[in-house]
Amino acid sequence: MQHHIPLEVRDREVTRLDLFMGFAKIGLLGFGGVAPWARYVIVEERQWLTEREFAEVLGVGQVLPGPNTMNAAVMIGDRFHGIPGVLLCVLGQMLMPLVIVVTLAMIYAEFASIPQVNAALIGAAAGAAGLVLGTGIKMVQKLKPTGMALVFGGLAFVASGILELPIVWVVGVLAPLSIAAAAFERRHR
Repeated sequence: MQHHIPLEVRDREVTRLDLFMGFAKIGLLGFGGVAPWARYVIVEERQWLTEREFAEVLGVGQVLPGPNTMNAAVMIGDRFHGIPGVLLCVLGQMLMPLVIVVTLAMIYAEFASIPQVNAALIGAAAGAAGLVLGTGIKMVQKLKPTGMALVFGGLAFVASGILELPIVWVVGVLAPLSIAAAAFERRHR
């Protein structure tokens, strides 16, 4: 099976160990958002892909089901080592977060009854919600969405955040409607 390997990296071998260790690093450092770390490791540090190739891989990963960086791990693993590369990249990206979460769960089970632990978790949840909100605001500022995009974003917020409708139904209804609206808007410009 012939894999597309860009000209920039054809001259050097990307080993299976390189793939595993690179994606293990991405998984370990990816708290609060994996994509910036994935870009740093893949493009800048390891130089496995060019900036453009990474954007293309991440873009394809964005439209596929599942986390975009996990989808990118699958595509990059396949590009360099086929199925074994896929397995190594996915395992590498999942291993450290899994170890950390299981360890934290065991610690939490031991200390969950302490009121200060519950207070700390409530504070951490508020901080995480603030990070998500801040990231969303930054994205809106940089993307400069159309009025139609803001309408559908508002509808999604009201439906899931205020009315507490199941997210599957919200996405199932609003995604096709927003795609149709965007196509209609584009056609009538």
